[in-house]
Amino acid sequence: MKVMKFGGTSVGKPERMHHIAGLVTKETEPVIVVLSALSGTTNALVEIGDFIARGDRNGARQAIDKLEAHYQSFISELVKKEETLAKAKAIIAEHFEFLNIILKISFSEALSKDILAQGELLSTKLFCTYLEEMGISHMLLPALEFMSIDNYDEPQIGSIKVKLTQILQQNKEKKLFVTQGYICRNARGEVDNLKRGGSDYSASLIAAAIGASVCEIWTDIDGMHNNDPRVVKKTVPVEQMSFDEAAELAYFGAKILHPASIWPAQTYKIPVRLLNTMQPEAKGTLITEEAGSVGVKAVAAKDNIIAIRIKSSRMLLAYGFLRKIFEVFEKYRTPIDMITTSEVAVSLTIDSDANLKDILKELEPFGTVEVDRDQVIISVVGNEISQTEDIIKKLFGSIVNIPVRMVSYGGSPHNISLLIAAAHKKQILQQLNKGMFGLE
Repeated sequence: MKVMKFGGTSVGKPERMHHIAGLVTKETEPVIVVLSALSGTTNALVEIGDFIARGDRNGARQAIDKLEAHYQSFISELVKKEETLAKAKAIIAEHFEFLNIILKISFSEALSKDILAQGELLSTKLFCTYLEEMGISHMLLPALEFMSIDNYDEPQIGSIKVKLTQILQQNKEKKLFVTQGYICRNARGEVDNLKRGGSDYSASLIAAAIGASVCEIWTDIDGMHNNDPRVVKKTVPVEQMSFDEAAELAYFGAKILHPASIWPAQTYKIPVRLLNTMQPEAKGTLITEEAGSVGVKAVAAKDNIIAIRIKSSRMLLAYGFLRKIFEVFEKYRTPIDMITTSEVAVSLTIDSDANLKDILKELEPFGTVEVDRDQVIISVVGNEISQTEDIIKKLFGSIVNIPVRMVSYGGSPHNISLLIAAAHKKQILQQLNKGMFGLE
């Protein structure tokens, strides 16, 4: 059995849903299809939640009406038979009735999660309606019946495996299953989610739980590219990389893959393939335990980074100093991306300012604290690049005219990271494309 996940752009238009149906029905082995919400839906639902949170019921109602009109237009092209069109209209009516009812309810975090879940519930039900119209045998697998997280928002892989296996065993005759990405239940049994990009995470968790032959992530680009195609004119897809390389790239900014989605597949040794819905014949990128080759594979950029420097003359003889620094960030559950130290200072980066004010207040007793916003982490990723000849020479030769705030080298054999001001992002990506890959 394989898992095939399709993102928002892949299901964002009726003709693309038609295309997906053609792709999944060509498979010779049983398939679990994981769908995201239609492109733009999650943003619209976030906006609706924000209106309600602010008490702007009129703004929320207008946003709901606009989104409903989009879905009515969508189904008019998705299905053609009178019977299935009536079913599609009933699905839309059910979910938008819910959204209109919540206008009368006090806003809460739990209600916000219920609002956000509507996108995936709609996309999967509408896709199944189209499959029904086409006479394609299938089964809807409600993610809320098996996908769960614990008190720390971590997926309960053991529970997911037991529940999912049981459902599949009871439906052995079926070859095509459709389920929602992103959504789940939390430890209290409430509707929750796996955060932004969580459909990739869902697909990887499902693949791990069932021991899938492969986990395919279908998007609108043919695999992981060597650089950001939105910034650099000429990029090429990477044919094969290891889980470690993919994890570094996903974490440090490669948008094609959700960072958390690597570990379930890696832990359970499930190959991941990144493919292009618009060009299904393209090779894409295969991610396995084997890297395939040595050397630099790709460059990624992580935006909205905040750099913090703590200067203290007491560091020289103060053992436990770094532990105390880390404890501050642990207290506020704020991950650190990069860190460098000297005899009198420690510099580190974070990617969220949610608790920045409290963090800075607690860091003050340790020394002078400086903060730089609008920074970008540029990561050069590949297999064993720290041992590969000329990598450092090529890297720094490519960026001689760009001021570098921090360098992280040696923490991983697969990654060299640089911290620069956001203003230099486009320039450095273009220069690295030429210097590291020979691409103009």
